[in-house]
Amino acid sequence: MTPRFRGNLLLLLTAAIWGFAFVAQRMGADHMGAYAFNASRFALGSVSLLPVIVVVNRLRARGTLAAAPGGTSRERTVAALRPAMIAGSVLFVASSLQQYSLNWTTAGKAGFITGLYIVLVPILGMFLRHSTTVTTWLGAFLAAGGLYVLSVREGFTLAPGDGFVLVSAVFWATHILLVDRYTSLDPLRFSALQFATTALLSLGGALIFERPELFAGLPDALAPVFYGGALSVGVAYTLQVFGQRDARPAAAAIILSLEAVFAAIGGILILAEPLTWREATGFGLMLAGILVSQWAGPAPTSGPAGAVPEPVDADGHPIPPEPQPR
Repeated sequence: MTPRFRGNLLLLLTAAIWGFAFVAQRMGADHMGAYAFNASRFALGSVSLLPVIVVVNRLRARGTLAAAPGGTSRERTVAALRPAMIAGSVLFVASSLQQYSLNWTTAGKAGFITGLYIVLVPILGMFLRHSTTVTTWLGAFLAAGGLYVLSVREGFTLAPGDGFVLVSAVFWATHILLVDRYTSLDPLRFSALQFATTALLSLGGALIFERPELFAGLPDALAPVFYGGALSVGVAYTLQVFGQRDARPAAAAIILSLEAVFAAIGGILILAEPLTWREATGFGLMLAGILVSQWAGPAPTSGPAGAVPEPVDADGHPIPPEPQPR
């Protein structure tokens, strides 16, 4: 097994874990409010990264891994705190809208509509003076057509649940752009802190909007919370880090975008969600849009004079921002 093939397999497993997380979230929505469920899973996700941080620190101390830039462990934590709080706040809005929407839409639809963030990232990047290629616009057109076929009802109205997911996709895209801005920070500490921020904000939302039942449904939602926290956040994030060591960045983005397909498969197999020809057509158009937009990838260049150009890999392909876990 070549390193690149192994890396692609790890990324495919990551996409599968993230995709089936939509099923877990849909099941969790049957027992808990959106805020309480997210508070539980993001708290677990943050805690699950702590052992990984400890192991990485020990490996670096032994010289097995290269020393991390940015100073001591404490200095890296302090440096990541404020950016993580900002990113975690955006993540709170995105995840809350997404989880809330699952009361009115299917896991498959939520997965595909959320996948639009991959198309939205380069489009929103235009406001940061990034250039946008023809393939990006073609991908956006295909994805928009798929969204229309999948979700728009008679009278050109968007189904309520699908509308919430669509708005959440904008926040997911904003979150990725924020993460791209903070790539120099310690990734594990940054992730653990931002997930902790999301958990605390979700807890606040639960205390305000979901009392008195609050966490009453937690015993029935333990499995979805465990999957959504420990596996989707902790394990999948770690697999992504190791997978992208050996995979080409452009290929990694395409493989990770397949989470939408796994979300649809999980909805059909586990939740017995129906799949009509209209939905299948919408899924196909949206998947085509996601893949087309990433295949050639936007090659953004900074607008202001003297700005630092976007990094490229050994083959000359632009390195896209890493998608974050759900």
